[in-house]
Amino acid sequence: MTYKQRAAMLVIGIAAVCGVAIWGAARLRYRNLATTSQWLERLPTADALVFYVNFEALRQAGLLDLLAGAKAAEEPEYKVFVMKTGFDYTRDLDAVLACFTPHGKYFVVKGRFDWNALQSYTRDQGGRCVNTLCRMTGSTPERKISFLPLRPNLMGLAVSSDDSAATELETSAARRRVLRMPDAPVWISLPPSELKSAADLPEGTRIFAHSMDNARDVSLAIAPAGKGFEARLDVECRSEQEAVAVAAQLERVTTMLRETIAREKQTPNPRDLSGVLTSGSFRHAGARTLGTWPIERGFIEGLLAGS
Repeated sequence: MTYKQRAAMLVIGIAAVCGVAIWGAARLRYRNLATTSQWLERLPTADALVFYVNFEALRQAGLLDLLAGAKAAEEPEYKVFVMKTGFDYTRDLDAVLACFTPHGKYFVVKGRFDWNALQSYTRDQGGRCVNTLCRMTGSTPERKISFLPLRPNLMGLAVSSDDSAATELETSAARRRVLRMPDAPVWISLPPSELKSAADLPEGTRIFAHSMDNARDVSLAIAPAGKGFEARLDVECRSEQEAVAVAAQLERVTTMLRETIAREKQTPNPRDLSGVLTSGSFRHAGARTLGTWPIERGFIEGLLAGS
């Protein structure tokens, strides 16, 4: 073998090793983001409100069609976004796992993305893309949007005063809290700090929140049940005694609400919040308080149609 042949073989060998290393790194990176629990590890969930929506499941249930005529879908800006990027959430969005922190909002988004079109759209809006990271200004100067691909069908997105905040999602978050992920297509996890400041919650739910403001963690999920749905509450208390007390308090609040509606000579309507809140039942299991509320499909359809 001549010197040139040996040199060529060496170059080919080095290229092959590099190719295998890159392939192995990409394979490991993608494998580490194959499940929702692995997405959760990327989010800075300490003291954060965390929520998950499985849009694919809602689409299969026929509920996502109700959003087609919603105000957000009718906005001119959204129509331009769809036209330029080809991304329509009613068709291309599969799931969103997000957390809202005092410093920013972070999202892991699963769907079908045309990354070249998204980069072009970013530049059209006055933003810029360097390698795979794109940055653009949101509705106000301090709301800076950044996003990048975590894998071909997975986007890491952030809205923060830091225009590179999305890069935090490339590795496991340093500040996380342990939370129980419900087995449901829609759920939300609330830290104690959110329950202590319940002013932003819908009217009628605040008194329920105050019953749980000493809990370690609270999750509320919505899942199919029979011909309708069911809201499931899971409160992680500090002790079994506290779980018993929380369940009793929630029962008292529910009874009081029923009596208030009866005094006003009204009947709880299962298609609005009065019917849902007055139908709750509660129990404890060890240091956890569990609650359920049956929800008619009409209630969900009304919420989506009015969004």
